[in-house]
Amino acid sequence: MRILIANRGEIARRIIRTAHRLGHETVAVYAEPDVDAPFVGEATMAVAIGPASLADSYLSGERILAAAAASGATAVHPGYGFLAENATFAQSCIDQDLIWIGPHPQAIASMGSKIEARAIAERAGVPTIPGWSESQDSGELAQAATQIGFPVLVKASAGGGGKGIRIAHDSTEFANALSEASAEAQHAFGDGSVIVERYVQRP
Repeated sequence: MRILIANRGEIARRIIRTAHRLGHETVAVYAEPDVDAPFVGEATMAVAIGPASLADSYLSGERILAAAAASGATAVHPGYGFLAENATFAQSCIDQDLIWIGPHPQAIASMGSKIEARAIAERAGVPTIPGWSESQDSGELAQAATQIGFPVLVKASAGGGGKGIRIAHDSTEFANALSEASAEAQHAFGDGSVIVERYVQRP
């Protein structure tokens, strides 16, 4: 198997070492500033995918798929971050007859939305923190926050990495927390939807 690693740095190095230990060839992809990075030299082969801009390199599914074709890769390992949680990219790899070393695209899509992930957990009978994700109406969200009990977290449904999260300690803070979390989520992820959950200060 020839595995293209759609990542860089220490993440790529660990995947490369493990793949080699298992007898597989590896393909590193790299942006211009990473040409001399250790992971590039450690892979079986390496393909340049673009300039320093992440959007034009490590976040460009099109460029990474082109690198897979050019290198004769038979599989893609995304590592984590970058395109690892991009269901469209995962499906594109599968559509091009590449082995996708990661969760099924449908699972990525479902778990990428906290609203959907919460609904799946509740349907499966998994205990969840008291919360609300039934509506994006600010009045209903405020009412839900009061019913849940303060303090609450207002959390972006999409994305991660701590973006789009605000704490509201009482009803007077809630409107501002909602506005800020939603705006940040819209800017970072292109989706301003939020959920409200009880803020657990101590487990």
